[in-house]
Amino acid sequence: MKRIIALFILTLLTTVIYAQWNKSHSTEGYCSHLKSINNNIVFTTDYSWQSKFLFDYDVTSYMLDIVVSDTTTYVEGNAIINCRAIVPIDTFAFELIIEQNIDSIIINGNLYTNYSRDGANVLVPVVEFSQGSDISAQIYYHGQPPEGGFFTGVNNDSSTALHKNVTWTLSEPFSAKQWFPVKQDLQDKADSAWLFFTTSSGNMVGSEGLLTDVVDVGNNMLRYEWKTNYPIDYYLISFAVADYADYSIYAHPTQMAPDSLLIQNFLYNNPAHVESKKASIAKTADMMVLFSDLFTLYPFYEEKYGHCEAQIGGGMEHQTMSTMANFSFHLVAHELGHMWFGDNVTCATWSDIWINEGFATYSDYLANEFLNGEEAATNFIVGAQQDAMSADAGSVYIPEEYIFPGNEWRIFSGRLSYNKGAAIIHMLRHEIQNDEKFFEVLKTFQINFAGGTATGEDFRNTAETVTGMDFEQFFGQWYYGHGFPRYNFVYWNDDQNIFNLSSTQTTSSEQTPIFNMLLDFRLVFDDGTDTIVRFKQTDNQNVFSKDFGKKVIHMVVDPNNWTLEEVRGLSYVKETNVSPIYFTIGPVPALEKLNIYFLNPDTVLRDIKITSISGQIIFIGETKASSFELNTIDFESGIYFITVSDGQNTITKKFIAH
Repeated sequence: MKRIIALFILTLLTTVIYAQWNKSHSTEGYCSHLKSINNNIVFTTDYSWQSKFLFDYDVTSYMLDIVVSDTTTYVEGNAIINCRAIVPIDTFAFELIIEQNIDSIIINGNLYTNYSRDGANVLVPVVEFSQGSDISAQIYYHGQPPEGGFFTGVNNDSSTALHKNVTWTLSEPFSAKQWFPVKQDLQDKADSAWLFFTTSSGNMVGSEGLLTDVVDVGNNMLRYEWKTNYPIDYYLISFAVADYADYSIYAHPTQMAPDSLLIQNFLYNNPAHVESKKASIAKTADMMVLFSDLFTLYPFYEEKYGHCEAQIGGGMEHQTMSTMANFSFHLVAHELGHMWFGDNVTCATWSDIWINEGFATYSDYLANEFLNGEEAATNFIVGAQQDAMSADAGSVYIPEEYIFPGNEWRIFSGRLSYNKGAAIIHMLRHEIQNDEKFFEVLKTFQINFAGGTATGEDFRNTAETVTGMDFEQFFGQWYYGHGFPRYNFVYWNDDQNIFNLSSTQTTSSEQTPIFNMLLDFRLVFDDGTDTIVRFKQTDNQNVFSKDFGKKVIHMVVDPNNWTLEEVRGLSYVKETNVSPIYFTIGPVPALEKLNIYFLNPDTVLRDIKITSISGQIIFIGETKASSFELNTIDFESGIYFITVSDGQNTITKKFIAH
């Protein structure tokens, strides 16, 4: 059987059902964040718990030189924040939790002992720096940050099977301040970072960029010196320390030929364990080549990509060296995808976490599509779609009032930020109907915002520029809107074998009353052939017609799983003209009344049922007379079906009411 892909849009006959847009805001049960005010803390467009003075300078680089261990979260040493004043500065501010004791603060060579601490904000009165001044603030400190919870800045655990201790960091979204002095501002990436970690000689330390040296500092201690010269956001700076073995492989992106790209893996130092991970890690090289083709060359190709094994609950996309709980295909693909979406181009606000997590999740889908095949890709996207529809509301975009410490799981909602985020990218690809253009959108986005930050609106504008299409409504529904569409479909062939389809859409959340969307149908004909047709849902109820020259006998909604929808009803109406209860109707269209005329004069009892095109029962009655008058003055304009049964035979016809 040959499948014919029909690229036409069905002829549209529209019946509009008006719906009210509910403008009231639903909190969906989330806690409200009670903001407090004092002299030093102000409400910014970012976060109210941060000092206003943090935004007086632009970070140029971070330099860390700290001692770390595989048995404790305790750290000590110094950090340098190099920056440039963007306004005159008389108070220098940085973030560091109170559990970290400050030993001294030296700014541009001068020792400052007069400073205050307000929560995690450290405020240092300084001799005024003029706008444009270069500032170098060196902070010596020591302390043990609190442990517990996924979003803790530093954690320590052990692999009981391998008897390996490990300490690792996870600064996203608000926890870098737990282990080093920092400015936590997504839109202020450092231009570079030198990250030096001293540990016992039995350990290795993994971090960002290139390992430029390992220095023996005496007393059985080694200093691992990592340097990166790419822009980096604060939360992507990391370390992981353990008794590691270095297992390195190489990828060969076509854009780098004949050069290769280092993929450096720090694995628990056990020969059998390392051997067991090699096959999984090898897939990283295949994914690196694929993503470099689909998204642009790996953004940090002059340095490396790598993994540090840890007892983390999942993975974290630390720039150029992800921290990994395991090396499953899904986790490796997701964290590698982040190197483009999250690290090279970072969400400009936590409200736009979709830029990171939605696209990293879709990277996993693409890895399955291109490397594992159709079945694996289908299983992945169907799982994501089903999870996205497991609750009725919630938007992919996160309103600012939900962004605060303690509410991290709303930011990193698996259902919304990850799975619905990936599902709407898949739908956008379907809306574009041109894979070459779709991947050009991804590449253009990477090029235009390389090394910087972007919002969902920035991605929308990129998609519109590349494709020439208008996605305002798409983003209003799927990115900012809530829920998903629910459908009832009725289809039939009329007397001339013209295919007719009624599509009635309701939605799972009153926040979004309509999803204007492209939807696929596979139609099977009475001669054994089939085709795929697409139509654009533009109102809550649409009717579509198309003459195929043959009869449709079966229909499948969204056969290739492109779109997010719940099908609540799918029915085929077959019009029949069979004795002994054959009847005619008129006038058509029915204005105020509809007459039913029975051509067989038998006085048998006949049941009469009127249903709307969406399947709603409008009228039920019975008669023994040769004619029956139905009052239609209160019927809404649209198509209806009339079904008459005498207990043995049933006839169905359609009519239009105005």
